[in-house]
Amino acid sequence: MTTPQHFTSLANAVCSLFGEGTKIETTSRISGGDINEAYGLTLTGGKCVFMKTNTRENLSFFTAEAEGLRAIARTKAIGTPQILGVGTDGDRGGRSFLLLEFIHGKSRGINDWEDFARRLSDMHRASTAGLVSNGKYGLDCDNYIGRRRQVNRGHDSWTGFFRDCRLEPQFQDAAPYFDGEDLKRIVRLLDHLDEMLVEPDYPSLLHGDLWGGNVIAGNDGSAWLIDPAVYVGHAEADLAMTELFGGFPPAFYDAYKEAAPLRPGYERRRDIYNLYHLLNHLNMFGRMYLSEVKRIVRRM
Repeated sequence: MTTPQHFTSLANAVCSLFGEGTKIETTSRISGGDINEAYGLTLTGGKCVFMKTNTRENLSFFTAEAEGLRAIARTKAIGTPQILGVGTDGDRGGRSFLLLEFIHGKSRGINDWEDFARRLSDMHRASTAGLVSNGKYGLDCDNYIGRRRQVNRGHDSWTGFFRDCRLEPQFQDAAPYFDGEDLKRIVRLLDHLDEMLVEPDYPSLLHGDLWGGNVIAGNDGSAWLIDPAVYVGHAEADLAMTELFGGFPPAFYDAYKEAAPLRPGYERRRDIYNLYHLLNHLNMFGRMYLSEVKRIVRRM
């Protein structure tokens, strides 16, 4: 995957991208998200740019996000904000930053969920050539799911990848939350995962964190994807994530299933896929997610 253009300061980025003498006229804080700070930058001449910023040490958050957006964009199936560049800025207290196209939509609402579903299924069917060098599933670089590192080591087996790179690392970090009986159930679940999951007909590029907050009305009026945690896997793992925190309208699921019918047993597999995200939330935010994790583990 191609590394995004890197700048040594925010001022240098603005001048390089928009012309010598361009400056930031106003900076407006944008709410949302609990990992990075977000701002709208109004430049000389009135152009707006979107900026995320974090500490200098967390520049890798932004290089990974830019690479994920680029991977989605190369499928030509669904919109994403244009990537302008990443960098670090010593004049801003040692900060790292990501600059993106500013999305001018007046609301985050999606008007055509059927169109979004068809575009998503097209993305899932797009070629994944060049994304995984050592295997069919994973990615050639690690990235992040929330603030936690997401391991993407290549595997030839989807089930093996999901066990080794998704569930096992999360269960290991969450081990203090479980008693002896729960730990036995977890071992049993991991040992028999190949009896619960199915290998896909083809590998798919996944958004990786596909809840409602990461689908937005883009500047062309259609649904765009933001804040990816991409990797190559089974398309139904993305679909499962859409159902975890409130779900999308029924029209979305009807259109997706028409474009890409699901194999029998998806409802059970959905809970296993979402176990990864629930464990990640457990490890980030604490025991408010523990009861749902235990419910799934005990039911499998």
